Amino acid sequence: MDCGNCDIYNALNNPEIAHQLVKQFQGAWEDVKAEDFHCNGCRGDITKCWTPDCWIRECCVNNKNLEYCYECQEFPCIKLKKWANKSERYGNALNQLKKMKV
Repeated sequence: MDCGNCDIYNALNNPEIAHQLVKQFQGAWEDVKAEDFHCNGCRGDITKCWTPDCWIRECCVNNKNLEYCYECQEFPCIKLKKWANKSERYGNALNQLKKMKV
C-alpha cells in the first residue's frame, strides 16, 4: 500500500532487510533466499511483483483502473476491512489509505 515502507519492496536494495526476511520466512518456505524478496510495486511488471495474484491489485489496478483503493466509491469496502483486521500491519496500511483520501 505504501511501497516506501514495505520490507519486501526495499529488500532488493537493502541486504539487511533481505536477511531479516529470510529469517522470518525460514520454516515457512523451503530454501528461502534473499533473492526471493523483490517487488517493483503494483504498477510495475506483474512478473516482478511480490505476488502476481494479489486481490487488491486485481480489484484496484486491473479491474477499476485506479491508482489507489481510496479512489474507489466503495472505499473502504468490506473485503478491505476484513483484510485489515488480520494483522496490525494490514490495519496500518488501511489507515494510511484513509489518510491519503483526505
